[in-house]
Amino acid sequence: MAISLHHGDLPADLSFGPVVAIDTETMGLNPHRDRLCLVQLSAGDGNAHLVQMPRGPIKAPRLAALIADPRVLKLFHFGRFDIAVLEHALGVRCEPVYCTKIAAKLVRTFTDKFGLKDLCKELLAVDLSKQQQTSDWGAEKLSDEQMAYAASDVLYLHALKAKLDGLLKREGRVDLAQAAFQFLPSRARLDVAGWPEIDIFAH
Repeated sequence: MAISLHHGDLPADLSFGPVVAIDTETMGLNPHRDRLCLVQLSAGDGNAHLVQMPRGPIKAPRLAALIADPRVLKLFHFGRFDIAVLEHALGVRCEPVYCTKIAAKLVRTFTDKFGLKDLCKELLAVDLSKQQQTSDWGAEKLSDEQMAYAASDVLYLHALKAKLDGLLKREGRVDLAQAAFQFLPSRARLDVAGWPEIDIFAH
């Protein structure tokens, strides 16, 4: 495993395949209040690229272009939050997307454990550490422990997708999952626009 730290944007010579795993670290859970601090990416090759964001307006044209590229599938775990943060910070629509948490909820109806740590342990026999989950991501210099934690959030998503794709096919829920993934960016935009806890489909 290799972890590369970049400042402000992706390097010009870096390319990803048709599926890129993405995660974010922020100062909190409110995109309007809490700034984006870090974006993690992996092509599924065992390497992680971390983009540390400066304070103030974000100008990351290469990262924004990747997020907006319709030819690249963006792979998340709980994409609803990350998509909202990325669209709010970068001003681009994040499509198409795949969310391992949604996929897991559609096929693992025998459990209520859908966290990344739970899925990695049960589907991949990988035990992730979540010790750095609530650390200060706005720090000017990230610790080795923070970077290792951030990388782990994207390094296993391709393998999880492969497992979950098999389960979705087995249970006949591929079309349902795809419909949910297609709606997910709109759900994220509703969050940012002021409807985070309101079900607009309810009576």
